[in-house]
Amino acid sequence: MPQAGRSVVFVDGVRTPFGKAGPKGMYAETRADDMVVKTIRELMRRNPNLPPERVDEIAVAATTQIGDQGMTLGRTAVILAGLPESVPGYSIDRMCAGAMTATTTLAGGIGIGAYDVAIAAGVEHMGRHPMGEGVDPNPRFVSERLVDMDALSMGNTAENIHDRFPQLTKERADAFALASQNKTAKAYADGKIQRDLVPIAIRTGELGWGLATQDEPPRPGTTIEDLAALKTPFRPHGRVTAGNAAGLNDGATAGLLAAEEVADELGLTKKLRLVSYAFVGVDPAIMGIGPVPATEKALAKAGLTIDDIGLFELNEAFAVQVLALLDHYGIADDDPRVNPMGGAIAVGHPLASSAIRLMTYLARDFEDHPEVRYGLTSMCVGLGQGASVIWENPHYDGK
Repeated sequence: MPQAGRSVVFVDGVRTPFGKAGPKGMYAETRADDMVVKTIRELMRRNPNLPPERVDEIAVAATTQIGDQGMTLGRTAVILAGLPESVPGYSIDRMCAGAMTATTTLAGGIGIGAYDVAIAAGVEHMGRHPMGEGVDPNPRFVSERLVDMDALSMGNTAENIHDRFPQLTKERADAFALASQNKTAKAYADGKIQRDLVPIAIRTGELGWGLATQDEPPRPGTTIEDLAALKTPFRPHGRVTAGNAAGLNDGATAGLLAAEEVADELGLTKKLRLVSYAFVGVDPAIMGIGPVPATEKALAKAGLTIDDIGLFELNEAFAVQVLALLDHYGIADDDPRVNPMGGAIAVGHPLASSAIRLMTYLARDFEDHPEVRYGLTSMCVGLGQGASVIWENPHYDGK
C-alpha cells in the first residue's frame, strides 16, 4: 500500500552477538556504548556508497539510561563512531520496543522530508544495568491501584496470560520454545545468522582478550524433557520457566534507513519497505497481549488483513505471548511462516535492541521468499504496550 509522504526503506541492519547478562557473561567487562558504536561503524563499512556526512540523524534506544548507556547515547555514539561532528543524535526509551520506536520515529522524519538517511540503534547491557536499576516508581501506582502489582514483574504478566487463556498451556509453550532452539541451530548451520553479526572484542580478567562471534544464549540439543523439568520461578506450579522465555541478555543492534529515492540515488540496498506501524496500550498486568491490538491497528492503517502477511518475526519475550497472537489469528503454533530462523527464546532479548534484530531476520526471510509480499515485526512492551510494523518485500516477484 502506498505511504503518505516519501517511501522509507530499511537499507541494512547488523548486531553484535547477544550475550548472557551477569558476571560470567561474555560482555561482563565490555561497555554498552562500545557495543553500539561497533554496530554503527559496521553499518558504515558495509555500505561504502553512503557518504558519512549524508547521515542526518541517529537515535539510540536503551531502557536503562544511566552509566555507559546514558549521557544522550545517540550523540556520544556519533562522536565515538568517528562520524562527522555535524551528525546529531539522541536517546530514546520505550522499554523492549526502544529500537522499534527509534526506527519508526526516524522513518516519520524521512517520510516528511526532514531526513534523507538516518540510523536507528539499540543497546542493552543487562549485566551492568539490570532492568529497573535506579528507578523510583511513583507510590500512586500502588496507593491508587493504577496498575496491578504483577505489572512490575514481566514473568508474572506472562503467567497472567496463561491464566486468561487456559488453552495456552505450558506444554504448548515448551514445544514452541524447543522449536525456537532447533530453528536457531539450523539457521546457524546454514550460515544465515552469521551474515549480520559484528564480531566484537571482549575481555575477562580470567581469560584475557577474546572475540565474540556468535550468540551465547542458544542451547542446542535441548529436549522437551529438559524444558518440562525446569522450575517455575514466578509462582509455584506455574507455567513460565527459563526455558520458554527469553533470558537476561546484553547486546546492540543498528539499522540504516533512507528515503527510497535517496537509496536509489546512492546505490544502497533495499531490504524492507515500510508500509505501516502502530503502538497501543493494554492492561499492564497482561502486557504480553499487546501485539494483538497493535497488529490489528497496523493492518487497518495499511488496508491489509492478516491473510496478506506471509512472514512473521515475533519477539519471543515469552512463548505464551507469541502463542496468544497466533491463537487470535488462527495461526498454528508450528506455522513455518513464523520466526523461521528462531527467535529470542534461543538467541536472547537485550530489551531496547531487539526490534532491529527482528528486522534483520525479516530481511533475510524476504530474500529467501520473493513470493511473499508483506511481513510483520511485532513485540510486547513492558507496562502494557504493543508494537507492530508491517513491511513490504522489495524482492517481491508478484507470483
